[in-house]
Amino acid sequence: MEWLVPVLIVVGVILLVGIYLWATYNSLVQLNVRVDEAWSGITVQLKRRADLIPNLIETVKGYASHEKAVFENVTRARAETLSAGGPGEAGIAEGHLQQALRSLFAVAEAYPQLQASQNFLQLQQAIVDTEDKIQAARRFYNGGVRELNTKIKVFPNNLFAKGLGFTEREFFEVADSGAISEPPRVQF
Repeated sequence: MEWLVPVLIVVGVILLVGIYLWATYNSLVQLNVRVDEAWSGITVQLKRRADLIPNLIETVKGYASHEKAVFENVTRARAETLSAGGPGEAGIAEGHLQQALRSLFAVAEAYPQLQASQNFLQLQQAIVDTEDKIQAARRFYNGGVRELNTKIKVFPNNLFAKGLGFTEREFFEVADSGAISEPPRVQF
C-alpha cells in the first residue's frame, strides 16, 4: 500500500498536465480561428474597395482622360492589393494604394463638373465608408493577433505551443504609416 500514494501523485500530476495541455490547446485553436476570421474580414473589405476602384477610374476618366499615368498607378496598386498573400504584403500594398488614390482624388479636384457628379460623389462616399470598415477590421485582426501571440509567448505555453503547431502571426501594419494616417481627402 505504500506504493499507492506515489502512484496516485504521479497520476494526479499527469492528469493535471493533460488537462492543462487540453485547455491550452483548445484556447490556442480558438484564438487561431479568430485571427483567421479577422483576416477574412480584412480581405473582404479590401476586395470591396478594389471592386469600387474601376468604377471610380472610369468616372474620373470621363473628365480627365489625359491623366493616364494616374490611372495606371491606381490600377497597378489595386492589383498589388488583390494579389497580396498575407498581412506583410497587404500592408505594403495598402500604402501604395493610398498614395495612388490620393493622386486620383487630386486630379478630381481640378474638375468642378466631376466633383458635382452624383456618380462620383456616391463612389467617393462608398470608398470612404470602406476605408472605415478596413480600419475597423484591421483593429479587430491586430487585437486577435496580439492575444494569440501573447498566449504563445507566455510561460509555460512557450515550452510546447510550437510543438502543438502554433506559431506567432504577423500584424497587419502598413509599411508607410503616413500613407494611411488619414483617408484620401476630397474637397468639394
